[in-house]
Amino acid sequence: MQANASLPIESIRTPLLTALKQERSFVLEAPTGSGKSTQVPQFLLDSQCIPKDQVIYMLQPRRIAARMLARRIAWERGGKPGEEVGFHVRFDRVASAQTRLMLVTEGILLRKIFADPSLQGVGAILFDEFHERNLYSDLSLAMARQVQHQQRSDLILGVMSATLESDAIRNFLEPCAHLKCEGRTHPVEIHYTAPPNSRPPTPIWESAAQAFRQSVRSGETGNHLIFMPGAMEIHRTIRAIEAMPESKGFELHALHGELPPELQDAAIDPGKRPKVIVSTNVAETSLTIPGITVVIDSGLARIPTYDPRRGVNSLLVQPISQSSASQRAGRAGRDAPGTCIRLWSKSHHHQRPPHETPEILRVDLSETLLMLHASERVAVESFGWFEVPNPEQLQHAQTVLRDLGAISGSLPRITALGQRLAEFPMHPRYARLFIEASQRECLQLAAFTAAMLQDRSILLPLQHRNEMQIRLESLSDEETHDSDVLMELKAFLIAKQANFSTDRCRELGIHVGAARAAVRASEQFLQIADRQGLAIEPLHRSDWFAFRKCLFLAFSDSLARRLDQGTLRCALAHGKKGTRRRESAVDAEWFVSLEMEERQVKGSVQVLLGRNSSVQPEWISQWFPDQIQTCETAYWDPWQKRVRQTRSVQFREIEMESKEIAEIDEEVAANLIAREVIEGRLKLKAWNHRVEAYIERINFVAHHFPEYEIAPITASDRITLLEQVCYGALTEKALQAVEILPTIQEWLRAEQQALMDDCAPEHLETALGKLKVRYESTRAILSARIQQLYDLSPIKIAGRVPVVYEILAPNHRPVQVTDDLDAFWSSSYPAIKKELKGRYPKHEWR
Repeated sequence: MQANASLPIESIRTPLLTALKQERSFVLEAPTGSGKSTQVPQFLLDSQCIPKDQVIYMLQPRRIAARMLARRIAWERGGKPGEEVGFHVRFDRVASAQTRLMLVTEGILLRKIFADPSLQGVGAILFDEFHERNLYSDLSLAMARQVQHQQRSDLILGVMSATLESDAIRNFLEPCAHLKCEGRTHPVEIHYTAPPNSRPPTPIWESAAQAFRQSVRSGETGNHLIFMPGAMEIHRTIRAIEAMPESKGFELHALHGELPPELQDAAIDPGKRPKVIVSTNVAETSLTIPGITVVIDSGLARIPTYDPRRGVNSLLVQPISQSSASQRAGRAGRDAPGTCIRLWSKSHHHQRPPHETPEILRVDLSETLLMLHASERVAVESFGWFEVPNPEQLQHAQTVLRDLGAISGSLPRITALGQRLAEFPMHPRYARLFIEASQRECLQLAAFTAAMLQDRSILLPLQHRNEMQIRLESLSDEETHDSDVLMELKAFLIAKQANFSTDRCRELGIHVGAARAAVRASEQFLQIADRQGLAIEPLHRSDWFAFRKCLFLAFSDSLARRLDQGTLRCALAHGKKGTRRRESAVDAEWFVSLEMEERQVKGSVQVLLGRNSSVQPEWISQWFPDQIQTCETAYWDPWQKRVRQTRSVQFREIEMESKEIAEIDEEVAANLIAREVIEGRLKLKAWNHRVEAYIERINFVAHHFPEYEIAPITASDRITLLEQVCYGALTEKALQAVEILPTIQEWLRAEQQALMDDCAPEHLETALGKLKVRYESTRAILSARIQQLYDLSPIKIAGRVPVVYEILAPNHRPVQVTDDLDAFWSSSYPAIKKELKGRYPKHEWR
């Protein structure tokens, strides 16, 4: 078979190949259905741009798309997958020595670049559907660009998508060609089913089934495409539609990445009857499904997001963006005018973000940074990101890796353990858990635990205290004592042994669906462990006590210590604070928390600690002796009103033990007291208005008389002066006896002190007597009643600096501030006189 020459993408064949003679990078914008995914790689295969002995890699964001596109392109070229066209996705590789076009997912390409940074034998890399940006696609593009710049100037890089932020990509790939292709689309009528500002009253799968029923009753007989966030929602939607008489005459198909290939093919291949295809967002842009006339959109997707509760990245169900909704709706207008039914309100649609936040800005980067550290050819500090992550993200990831022992040193470098962790296709925390568990004969427990941590707890929340007691009696024993994690694990194994009997699960308060999902996840984890060569012991031989140590080593960054027995308050690693959940069965002083949830409580953030497991404090010194530090800390005791100093032993800022020191460093104490005074928590009576006035005089002279070389007193200088004043005083009583003004005067040399009365006098001699002057850094303010100013000539301090006049009424309240006395008499005084003369008739008024 031959490629379809009538596809819109054919219009850019010649411009693309011409451009690649000059530039080795290109950006292509072409709508879904234009043929870019199937035809552009063939343009390159059939051109002179790439030598016949080099392979083209085309990156797809999803496994199902990579496999099906390989099948389609191979068919168009008269072959089958594994010959000229192949694919390589997780757990599945179909290729041969003759393969010249390889469709892969991002993780596969990324690991190839790390293994062979020169990409020998690779002629081009095409990034398809790049608008679905994920962490791996961003990283793969950055790595490929680095290879092109540093080693392979002949390497072709192409970024393709239906919708692109093309300016950012063009700037990153510069110099590059920019091409656009117009597609053929038909109008799509949009309907919203939910009332304004309301939430769907029924489960989303029931709403989708009702929308399907209405569509069929209105006369729609074509293929229906229904978008759901995940496999569970897909199968419930299918069951709901199957129960309706309107489903007769339709083939019902699920479509998601976990299905066997033959079921994926059945969903997409043409059938004898119209189809209802219930799919994840894999059908949003990655696959072209012909014949769709109706799209029913739940508006939801499982989106990779950092879950701070468990400290790992998770797929969380969230509303899609407006651009994703547009992509989904467009599926109904591919072959003819169509209809899109959105299961939310129009007002909610306008509240959705225009685009998805790039994954690199919303996920944990620990695994990514570990991969970069593992590549000795990449300088992490100067890595050329396509979009630079937030500094907080990078710092958090570095802290996690350092705590896991994966990196060390002030300029972090990967350790031998870190190199081993990088070999696992999972979060390095789980990799550490598996390695430790394998060495201690408890790997199966690790796999089950990691599986349970992927989602909510399999234990349902209990409403009454007696239910908690029953659960404790059923699950707490020598193996599980003082560990929520091991109790949950015990419940899981009991339910599994009972084949998830409804009665047994109800008795233990177990969520059957969550438990079954954990079984499937644990099998995948064990497969990974087996491929990494880890020893997997029979479950009955698992060492439960040793597994507690594994939890500590893998989650040591989540270590907590109870601050007292009267409350649930805890100190956490790296100076944080938390509160142990009330329902936690752990009563130990030290424990690791595998689930931390942040909540806003009365304007502040509270960290709740759940899924806890006790830790023996001697484990800290056994495995982390180099991270135990001795610190001396001085602090002001507001109750005893004195400085106290303690010497403490700390692990990652958590205090392990502490004792008070009798001899206190006076310099440290002086600095501490000074800051207490500055912050207003401690009053220093002798630091009064006289002291402040003298400081203002010094600053005035420093500003206006630079020839005398007097330094101004800044905010930091005040702390220094306070430290001098407070030196030697350890109690509030001793502090109040200290003289302060002499210390301030010592800021000046003797000859400078003598100049103060001339350059910043406290009083000025006038014909009416002495008038007081106050200073505000750069201003000298003469405060006087109107009557005192009648015959006053303009005054300058030291014959140089004009004073500012604060003019007072007879009651000594200011009526005006001015630096031009003549202007005051001519403009402001008449009105002021009229007002004040009636109130103060006995005073002189000229």
